Amino acid sequence: MAVRKTTIRQEDLNFLEQYLNNPSPTGNEAGGQKIWLEYMKPYIDDHYVDNYGSVAAIINPGKEFRVVIEAHADEIAWAVHLITEDGFIYVERIGGSDHMIAPSKRVNIHTDKGVVKGVFGWPAIHTRHYGKEESPELKNIFVDCGCFSKKEVEKLGVQVGDLITFDDDFMVLNKNMYVGRALDNRIGGFMIAQVARLLKENKNKLPFTLYVVNSVQEEIGLRGAEMMAHYIKPHVAIVTDVTHDSNTPMISKNLEGDIRAGRGPSLTKGPAVHNKLLKLVMDTAAEKKIPFQRDVASRSTGTDTDAFAYSNGGVPSCLISLPLRYMHTTVESAHKDDVDAVIRLIYEVLLKLNPKFNFKYL
Repeated sequence: MAVRKTTIRQEDLNFLEQYLNNPSPTGNEAGGQKIWLEYMKPYIDDHYVDNYGSVAAIINPGKEFRVVIEAHADEIAWAVHLITEDGFIYVERIGGSDHMIAPSKRVNIHTDKGVVKGVFGWPAIHTRHYGKEESPELKNIFVDCGCFSKKEVEKLGVQVGDLITFDDDFMVLNKNMYVGRALDNRIGGFMIAQVARLLKENKNKLPFTLYVVNSVQEEIGLRGAEMMAHYIKPHVAIVTDVTHDSNTPMISKNLEGDIRAGRGPSLTKGPAVHNKLLKLVMDTAAEKKIPFQRDVASRSTGTDTDAFAYSNGGVPSCLISLPLRYMHTTVESAHKDDVDAVIRLIYEVLLKLNPKFNFKYL
């Protein structure tokens, strides 16, 4: 018998849509964090916000044993790097922004005066020479905001350093795929928020303090998680992020493994992932009939798992990943059943965690 589905209400989906649509580029996550924290307040006892904007929503404070469930709040973006004399804007990456998808995309330039609209321009097909065409690269993609001089651009309030995000919103495909920009990894923030909601609504009493952490600046080196790990000093960390669905065209399973959307979360084995904690997660999934897939990391996971695992003398950590199609595009796509399974798995693992559990290998 399959595990009982999490009841995600319309108001939760409204929160997800608002949260995903709100731009929160790396280093400027405050707007999204306010939305997230406001949603969380009915389900928590306290909260902590650090100097760079990471948020820890706290449940059952004051216990000696501390557990973290975590996602990251930031999204990839661009920044104004150069304004030419004829009014075009060249850009710098913030995180792993994809130059290949930029041409013809609409953008928002976030200035001190407010949002300025723009587009990534690209030469028309008629003007390009077949066989000699340039591909989009960081050196040649540019933003046009309808101006014809540098002074005109600056008059709009645009300055070097201003952040740029794609102008794309949330939608649902075929009633089962959540689609939008920044599912990596604000969908994670949504999932851990639902775990907090379930704990509150089901009146679960935990034998430890739970920190539901939404960290900033993951996309440029796991920085927010690093800061929160130093502050909280957790005994256990369960991180959720996204991983590649390798069953779409042009992806090699030989390189990426065999992960498919709709078949449950992916559980990673690797040096940063604590073997005993991973076994607890897998055993819980099996007991509760929650489907999962397996993946492996040869070195680091590339997620906030690494920041927690290698902090404070070593924190038992694991990674529960959501299969995602088209990562770092504006149409990132996740199956709603996988979202449900991640929520349920984290929730059930928390109910099984015992502060007296011995995580030592020897």
